[in-house]
Amino acid sequence: MFIVHRIVAATILASAVSQAQTSPATRVGPPRGTVIVVGGGALGQEITDQFIKAAGGPDALIIDVPNAGGASSYGQDAPGARMWKKAGARNVHVLFTTDRKLADADSFVAVLKHAGGVWFEGGRQFHLVDAYAGTKTEQAFREVLARGGVVGGSSAGASILGDFLVRGAPSNNNSIVDYPGYEKGFAYLRGVGIDQHVVARERLADLADSIMTTHPQLLGISEDEGTAWVVRGDTATIIGRDKAFVYGGRDATDPGTPFVTLHPGDRYDLGARHVMHRAADDSPVSAAFVDSLFRKYDAPIAGGATVLVARNGEVFIDRSYGVPPQTKYMPTTTLPQFQLGNISAVLSALCAQLPAPNAGSASAGAAAAGGAAGRASAPSTPFQSCVTRQLGVPIGLHRTVAAADGTVQSDVDELYRLELGLENPGTYAGADYAKGWQAGTYHGVARLSAFGSVDGKRNAFVRIPDERAVVIVLTNDPTADAERMANAITDRLLTSDSTTRR
Repeated sequence: MFIVHRIVAATILASAVSQAQTSPATRVGPPRGTVIVVGGGALGQEITDQFIKAAGGPDALIIDVPNAGGASSYGQDAPGARMWKKAGARNVHVLFTTDRKLADADSFVAVLKHAGGVWFEGGRQFHLVDAYAGTKTEQAFREVLARGGVVGGSSAGASILGDFLVRGAPSNNNSIVDYPGYEKGFAYLRGVGIDQHVVARERLADLADSIMTTHPQLLGISEDEGTAWVVRGDTATIIGRDKAFVYGGRDATDPGTPFVTLHPGDRYDLGARHVMHRAADDSPVSAAFVDSLFRKYDAPIAGGATVLVARNGEVFIDRSYGVPPQTKYMPTTTLPQFQLGNISAVLSALCAQLPAPNAGSASAGAAAAGGAAGRASAPSTPFQSCVTRQLGVPIGLHRTVAAADGTVQSDVDELYRLELGLENPGTYAGADYAKGWQAGTYHGVARLSAFGSVDGKRNAFVRIPDERAVVIVLTNDPTADAERMANAITDRLLTSDSTTRR
């Protein structure tokens, strides 16, 4: 165990912050290359494409480091290598040892001299520390970045990218957020502590309660599953399926929370600790206009409503109305859940086209291992099983619940995960994604729509596939004219004329 030889983490961190502040190029991020920080869960094509491109393209050598998984051995056909090959990488090498002497050997390190990218798998962070911290291998990882390559990771592989190592305890208890002797990550982002799975596992409060109070100089960042920070220099861009969060920044925090929320398409200056740009600033749909449509739902008696508007992977609007604050700072667009009504026909149509998984399949195993967090019980009908496993696992659904009678509850954030999955033909291979939707044209472009009821009331899920645009409206009001509200938003979403904004 690599504890005795470690310098006190707080001293190292203070030094790293001082060095970052005096750097002529960057304060936090890499002077060259790219760091990609992913919050765990399934990786969407928008993330894998970015990583492969930053590594030098499909033929570049990608090093997959699976140590965090905790197994005693990994072959060249390890799950991480298969994932990258499926994503389009043609040259993947699995690098693994638990022998620190071997990690210090030139022969072991040699392959890294040709690498364009290094990817750290998920699991437990301390395995990476024990195997590589302070070795020639760790230095060679850093040299990949210094050459202009990419270093990234997901879950535990995300936290190791930071300076302060969040959840580094040498055990399988990842509820220990700050553990003496395992507080130093590989510091590709200097002066930063990184958490992950924060929405899926309801741990948004942990950085604020357990880290920022004792290390106030830190910049704390986190991201939900399937969501990534893409960092070049001190500029970070959010991509993926949900939200990212900043603790210890210099912007005013969200009302009632200790953090600032970022959405896909937003950019953040890690050095200045300020939001650089909001995707919403470029939106043809203004927050004020959406507020005008949903103003009645600010009153709790109206039942509450949520709305999400996105295009080309950027989230313009993700707002709730009349939804009270949730426990552990959970987003009010994620909790509570709404009855989907007839929108569930979209899920039913997909399930009708997909084969049932084998009991030992990867998707079944992932669901059984906790991929279905938030569900009250194991699925009992084929439809429930499909929503939990075949539909849920590839895109990271955690709270979408199908009842035995076929009704479904979900939220706008989870339905946006479905939208991004449907933008990739490989998500549900062989399925006709148009089934279950009302197909037509709107303003001359193809549109797929689904509504909570046949008359377009209560809820709306409207997709413009050719524009990669989506409008999702969920309410608890059976009289809500969801179709009208979605159409009003779509009218503005499809125009680039800024004079239509209000």
